[in-house]
Amino acid sequence: MQAMRLMGHGGLDQLVHTREARTPAPAPGEVLIDVHACGMNNTDIWVREGAYGSETDPSEVSTWRRGRSTLEFPRIQGADIVGRIAEVGGGVNRDRIGQRVMVDFSLYHRPEGDESLADIDYIGHGRDGGFADYVAVPAANAHEITADIPDAGLATFCCAYLTAEQMLDRARLAEGENILITGASGGVGSALIQLARVRGAIPYAVTSAGKEQALRDIGAEDVVLRGGDDLVAEVARTADGPIDVVADLVGGKMFNDLLRILRPEGRYTTAGAIGGPVVQLDLRTMYLKHLELHGSSQGTRTAFRRLVGMIESGQIRPLLERTFRLSDLHEAQRTFMAKTYIGKLVVVPDRHWESVGAPHAP
Repeated sequence: MQAMRLMGHGGLDQLVHTREARTPAPAPGEVLIDVHACGMNNTDIWVREGAYGSETDPSEVSTWRRGRSTLEFPRIQGADIVGRIAEVGGGVNRDRIGQRVMVDFSLYHRPEGDESLADIDYIGHGRDGGFADYVAVPAANAHEITADIPDAGLATFCCAYLTAEQMLDRARLAEGENILITGASGGVGSALIQLARVRGAIPYAVTSAGKEQALRDIGAEDVVLRGGDDLVAEVARTADGPIDVVADLVGGKMFNDLLRILRPEGRYTTAGAIGGPVVQLDLRTMYLKHLELHGSSQGTRTAFRRLVGMIESGQIRPLLERTFRLSDLHEAQRTFMAKTYIGKLVVVPDRHWESVGAPHAP
C-alpha cells in the first residue's frame, strides 16, 4: 500500500514515501480502515523534529511524552483519520464492514470510566496512523458518522476539536463567560471559537492581520491583532467585560501578559507553544490574582463522544483550508509551517484524490 514513513527525527527528508508498505491486518478487537482523508496537526511536525525537549533541557531532541516515548521508527504518522471499515478482527461484529468512521486518535491505557489522561498515547505515535492507504485501529476508537460532511471536512475535527474541548473542560468555561483565544486561526484555535459558542461563552480571538473577518464568521465576538505595542490594553479596549478564561496555544513572549489580562480568579489553559515553549512568569501575578493554570493534551473518551454528537447535530462545522495528495506531504508540511492559512490542512491518499481531495485543491 501507499504510505509516508517517518524514518527518524529531523527535516522533511525523514518523511519517505513508499507504495510498497505492508497492509496491516486487524488484530482481535480491531478494525481495518480504508483511509479516505487524514488531517495534519502541529504534533506531526514537532514529533518529526524531535522538538519536545526534556524537563531539564528544552533544546534536547525528544518526542512527545518526554522520556517515556513509545515512538519507534519507521512510523506512519497521521491522527485525524476518516474512512470506511474494510475488515474486522476477531470479536468485532462483521456488520461494521462498510461503516464510514472518524477515529478517536487517543490510545487509552485505562479502563472505560477512568478519565485520567496521565499515561495516554495516540495513533500515529504509539502505533501507525493514517498517512497511508489503510490503518488498523481499536474498534472502540472508530466512531460511525452519518452527518452529511465530506470526508476531507470530517478529517478536520478529530485532534483539533478534541484538544480544544478538553481545554475548555479543564478551564470549566461556562455560559456567559468571556474567553480570549490565542493562535485563533489554526486548527485548535478555530475549534475553540466554535466550541466556546456551543457552551454559550463569548470568544475573543488573537490573530494576525488579514484573518479578522474569517474568525468573526465562525463565531469570534471580536479580534485583537497580534504584535501590537500593548496586548493588555488592546484586549481591555476590545472585550466587553473582564476575561474569565485564556485559552493559549502560543506561549512565548505574550505569556505573562495573558495572565495580566485574566480577571482575579481567572483560569488559564494551554495545549501548545508555537510562539515558544520557555516563558517568563512573574509568580506574583499568579498568586495575588488567585489564578488557575491548566495544562491540557488530547482529551477523554467522554469528550470525543460529545464531539461526535456536536458533529451529527450540526453545532460545529469544518474549517478546511486545503487538501494535498499524500505523496505531496512534504509540500503540505511546508504550507502548514508557514501558518498563513485559516483552519485545517488535510491529506488524501492518492488513490482517493479524485473523489475526496480534488474538489478542495487550489
